[in-house]
Amino acid sequence: MHIWVDADACPALIKEILFRAAERLQLAMTLVANKPLRTPPSRFIRMVQVPRGIDVADNEIARRLERGDLVITADIPLAANIIARGGHALNPRGEFYTPDNIRGHLALRDFLEELRGSGVQTGGPGPLDQGNRKHFADQLDRFLTRQARA
Repeated sequence: MHIWVDADACPALIKEILFRAAERLQLAMTLVANKPLRTPPSRFIRMVQVPRGIDVADNEIARRLERGDLVITADIPLAANIIARGGHALNPRGEFYTPDNIRGHLALRDFLEELRGSGVQTGGPGPLDQGNRKHFADQLDRFLTRQARA
């Protein structure tokens, strides 16, 4: 299993949790972004820089994904693509996108996009708080533990 990180929008605190997990469990992890990112020196962690552009990083992750890989992303269309291809998708707030919930997430995203297109201010998610970070770390740990046992 490989961990892929949609890294342009991934909060630094979440990346730190991922860096520690990759080192502790000796898991390959790749951050994909359109700008250079600092990563700790590690034989398990690498960074791939892609050109700027809409969905370039998403497309690179989808192209390299193998069945069973884990992708960290808040991008719902990317998560839907990952799930359809047999991968796992976890957002930085600790919620797994699944075959059972992805349609609802896509529908809500499309609805909010339509509202914004008509001039309605919908706001965005609040800042990541300690509870979100803990929930993410717990979900990641449970998932990686299950994968190690499989």
